[in-house]
Amino acid sequence: MHAFAAAGAGFLIAVLWFDLMFDVQVRPHARDVLPPAVLASISAYYRRVTTDARPMNRLIAAVMLLTLAMLIGEIAQGLPPGWDGWLSFLLAASAIGLAIGRIIGNAVRLGRAADSPETQSRLARAIYREHVWCLAAMALVAALQLLAPFLA
Repeated sequence: MHAFAAAGAGFLIAVLWFDLMFDVQVRPHARDVLPPAVLASISAYYRRVTTDARPMNRLIAAVMLLTLAMLIGEIAQGLPPGWDGWLSFLLAASAIGLAIGRIIGNAVRLGRAADSPETQSRLARAIYREHVWCLAAMALVAALQLLAPFLA
């Protein structure tokens, strides 16, 4: 179970890494409306990965669900050390819940590029901040799952 959960977390980390390669463009523009070229770059990326990539983008949702299922299975089986399954589940659920609850909707909206530059800038910054949290959470999940056999 630990290996499968770690693999799921690793896959999601890779997806987040690609997202963050575009998201980081917001960093040099802390309070300003993002330049048109930055908005166009981020918007085009999110249009490709949220809308144009169907049905392949369903793979990410499937891995999210499978990762949570592996963690639930780990908890249900009482695999040692025990606390790592619960902590991993809480971290993964928080990141996946944030993705489902806010990030995906904001990314689809940003991909449409129909809002004002101010609104697009706000969306891009929110996605960036939330992706940073998701990356940290999933990195902790992967680390806990990889180290679990040594913690038991």
